[in-house]
Amino acid sequence: MAAGNDGTKTPEDDDPFGYLYEDGQAAGAQPPQGGGGYGYPGPASQPGRPRTSYNQVRTVGERQYGGRPAAQVPPQQAYHQPHPQYAAPETYPGGPPTRQSPPPPAGRGSGGGPNTKGLLIGAVAVVAVVVIGIAAALITNGDDQNANAGGAGGKSTGAPSQVSESPSTDPTSSSEPPAVPQQDAATLKLGGSAVLAKDIKGAEGADGAYVTGFNAVGSSVTWQADVPEAGDYYLYVRYAIPAKDANATLTVNDKANSNPIGLKNFVGSSDPNLEKNWQTTWAPVTLQQGQNTIKLSCEQGNQCDAVFDWLKISKTKLSG
Repeated sequence: MAAGNDGTKTPEDDDPFGYLYEDGQAAGAQPPQGGGGYGYPGPASQPGRPRTSYNQVRTVGERQYGGRPAAQVPPQQAYHQPHPQYAAPETYPGGPPTRQSPPPPAGRGSGGGPNTKGLLIGAVAVVAVVVIGIAAALITNGDDQNANAGGAGGKSTGAPSQVSESPSTDPTSSSEPPAVPQQDAATLKLGGSAVLAKDIKGAEGADGAYVTGFNAVGSSVTWQADVPEAGDYYLYVRYAIPAKDANATLTVNDKANSNPIGLKNFVGSSDPNLEKNWQTTWAPVTLQQGQNTIKLSCEQGNQCDAVFDWLKISKTKLSG
C-alpha cells in the first residue's frame, strides 16, 4: 500500500467533495443522496462511489465510551433549562485543589488590625523630639554658664562680684538667731567683798579663774552686756555651792527683780566640796537693744554662799 492510497479505491473515491469538481464529475462522483454525505450519516461506501464521510455523526447519547452507554439527556432539559445544581469542578470530590489567595496585609485602609508600624514610628518620633529638646536645653544652659564665667578662654567680661568680709550688723539680715554674749565672771566688775580665785578645779573661765567671797551682804558682780535687739532673754549663770541652796538678787538696768535668782542644789549633792558641785541656773530677763546692765548682788535676806564661773544670755532655753 502506497502512501495516500487506501487500498483498491481511487483517490477520487476518497474525496468526499469530488462531485464539486469537473474531473470528479467526469469520474462519476455524485452528490450525497438519501441524507448522506460528508459530515452526515449515510450508507456505507460502495465501489465506484465517493465515500460519504470520514466520521459518522451520531445523535447525542448514542456514542459509548469504555463499553458503557452514556447517560441519556433529554434534549428539552439539556437545551432549554439550566441544571438545577451547579458547582465549580474543584468543589466535587477528587476535583483539582483550589488556590488559596493570601489574605491582604494588615495595614491602614486594608480593613485589618491597627497600623502598628505607623504607631511605632510615631512613638519613636515623639521620643526623638523630647531628646532633642532636652539636649538643646542642656546646650543652652551650658552656654549661659560659660557666658557667666567670662566667655571663651576664661576671661571675665565684667567686674568680679565683691564679697563682704565684715559681718552684717542688721539682726534681720540672717536667718540664724543673733549672736548673744557670754562673759567670764573673772572679767566682771566686782563689788563689796567679791574677789577672784583659782583654787577650785572645774571652773571654765580664763585660766580657771572664778569669783568668790560673795557670801557677804553688799558683794556684787556687774556685767555690761550688749544685745543686738530688744526682747525677752534667758540669763544663765554657772556657779558652785557647798551642797546647800543659795540665792542672789538680780537687777537689770537698775530695776531689781521681785524674785531672787535661785542658786539651788540641783545636782542633789551631799558633798560640800565645791569642785564637785558646779551647776547652772537661769532666770528670765527683758533687755533693750544695745547695752544693758546686769547685776548679781548679795542683799539682806539672800543666802549668798556661792562662787560664780560665768554669765550668758540666750534667746532660747539651753539644754542640760
